[in-house]
Amino acid sequence: MLGSPQLQLLLMNKVNLFMELVATYRKHGWELRTALMQPGTLAEFKTQEAQLLEQIPVKEETFDALWFSRPSQNDREAWELRLLAQMQYALFETFEKDETEEERGDVKREMEAKLRAFTTNSHE
Repeated sequence: MLGSPQLQLLLMNKVNLFMELVATYRKHGWELRTALMQPGTLAEFKTQEAQLLEQIPVKEETFDALWFSRPSQNDREAWELRLLAQMQYALFETFEKDETEEERGDVKREMEAKLRAFTTNSHE
């Protein structure tokens, strides 16, 4: 039921967690790049907290997660895919400066597949 108190509490927890994660990552030099969200989470964010998602691309997914990036050592770029859940789980990768967007995209899709498998297995 969309308007149930439990669902509203779950959304507020997701919104609060979203804001906490973004603030923590920014404090350490990370930039929020993309949000991956389940259709229900995305619909609720758009209804109640649309401004949080205005500045970034958002993709529908089977899990809720955030992509962050920042410059890394040796002229590399670090990317982290962080699960948007109380359980702290993230996948990390660095890319060479000369890697193409296609190469980066392949690695990021692999990371998303790993996170999808993790969330599927953790709910069984």
